[in-house]
Amino acid sequence: MMEIPYTVKPHPVTGVYNGKFGIWLFLASEVMLFGALFSAYVLLRVGADTWPRGSALLNVPLATLNTMLLITSSVTMVMSWASLKVNNFGKYRFYFASTIFLGLAFLVVKSFEYGAKFEHNHFPSTDTFYAIYFTLTGLHGLHVLGGILVNTYLLSTAKSMWNRDPEHMTNRIECAGLYWHFVDLVWIFLFPVLYLL
Repeated sequence: MMEIPYTVKPHPVTGVYNGKFGIWLFLASEVMLFGALFSAYVLLRVGADTWPRGSALLNVPLATLNTMLLITSSVTMVMSWASLKVNNFGKYRFYFASTIFLGLAFLVVKSFEYGAKFEHNHFPSTDTFYAIYFTLTGLHGLHVLGGILVNTYLLSTAKSMWNRDPEHMTNRIECAGLYWHFVDLVWIFLFPVLYLL
């Protein structure tokens, strides 16, 4: 069986292992995606005769709770990676499972927020504000869900991979963490732009 090179050691050209280089390329494409959507939001808002204040239409306390959940999940993600770096697999499992739980809690809170909007007949087709709100938060929610699915897979296969190749396993968690931090960072931009301005 042939082994894929540079999964642990840095590639001589890039200076990082291949997985990390790949995730940075992927995140660059994600920055372009969300950058285009944020630009569309700015153009729509500037071009509109009137624009509602998000704080008057959206649930700021729930969004604040979600912000705290995601910030905390970034901390637990770092702690899970750091636990692997010091060879403490038990702590890794605790912190990584906590990250998954906090991501799920974020989606549950968001579902309550969406449910309240639908009950009051606010849909993407209602007006431009709700169209951009549902597009940005919905796409972000899909990214959170994707992160949860990948993290759940990594957690379920962690023990065998850790026993086989702990350094490669640690690198995989670092790559998952880079994606998770990106998703959290997007929310940190979405929260004030949509809910507070």
